[in-house]
Amino acid sequence: MGIDFQTLWFLVVGAVFTGYAILDGFDLGAGAWHLFFRKEESRRIALNAVGPVWDGNEVWLVIGGGTLFAGFPVVYATLFSAMYIPFMLFLFALIFRAVSIEFRSKEPMQWWRTMWDVSYSLSSALLALLLGVVLGNVLQGMPLDANYEHSGDWLAFFNPYAFLVGLTSLALFMMHGAIYLTMKTEGRLFAKVNKLLQRSIIAFVILFVLLTFYTLLYIPHLSDGFKSRPWLFIIPVLAVLAIANIPRLVNKQKYLPAFIFSAITVGLLLITVAIELYPTIIIDSSGAGNDITVYNGVASDKSLGIMLLFVAIGAPLVISYTVFVYKTFWGKVRLDEHSY
Repeated sequence: MGIDFQTLWFLVVGAVFTGYAILDGFDLGAGAWHLFFRKEESRRIALNAVGPVWDGNEVWLVIGGGTLFAGFPVVYATLFSAMYIPFMLFLFALIFRAVSIEFRSKEPMQWWRTMWDVSYSLSSALLALLLGVVLGNVLQGMPLDANYEHSGDWLAFFNPYAFLVGLTSLALFMMHGAIYLTMKTEGRLFAKVNKLLQRSIIAFVILFVLLTFYTLLYIPHLSDGFKSRPWLFIIPVLAVLAIANIPRLVNKQKYLPAFIFSAITVGLLLITVAIELYPTIIIDSSGAGNDITVYNGVASDKSLGIMLLFVAIGAPLVISYTVFVYKTFWGKVRLDEHSY
């Protein structure tokens, strides 16, 4: 196809993380809404809406981490050492979220279930926020020395731009999750979710507009990729059109198409990020020119070729399993003795 191994692996890593953001994004968003549901039955229905799929969705995170480590070991080492605190918080939140889902219904006491409800909701929201914080720092860049090691303050990751990206990611996932819940609920809970969905759309649009203006004004290097290849402006334009189509479909109560366009929005926004960065992956904000690119932070061509063979075999299996699970558990949630 005229694409070198380095660029092709960059696309593979991006595709895996995009799959994770689309799939785990909606159940993180659904979890972030959990405390807004007051009744025990409502919380159980919302939990069982993601119950059959949440652990399968997280497989994409494991694959994403593996592809990043295998394909771009320098990027992996630099990013995880620089973002040590966010990633450790992410790991703890990931653990507590899984434990909350599995332990909540093990005991009938109200205090027990409330405790795990709080843990589940807060950890879901924190995961979405931290994903955005890490992405914001990658977009903004970080100071690197000649060995590609982070040379800035250890708390530099917590900055206004990264926090704004984190809030926007949280709002996007909560909108994505609310659309998913409308497809899985009915009756009064459906009406409640629909109201929350309307609010999440407004919140996301406001934060998205603020983030766009902030990026254009204070992070100008991110538009270089579009300036050099103007035809690529079609991607952010399509993203805006996809976002605009979501409230239109929701108002018409076409929730499955709205969910599809929400997923398309996530994908187009991450493609926009890839265009803004490529061929750089981590920008050296110190001005010393120690950027990590797809060419100086990558594994050998032989390694990439072997790993692409594994991707060609494994990707269809993972996708087939994902489709099978979603098809099996499609439809409204019905509680029974096997439910959470």
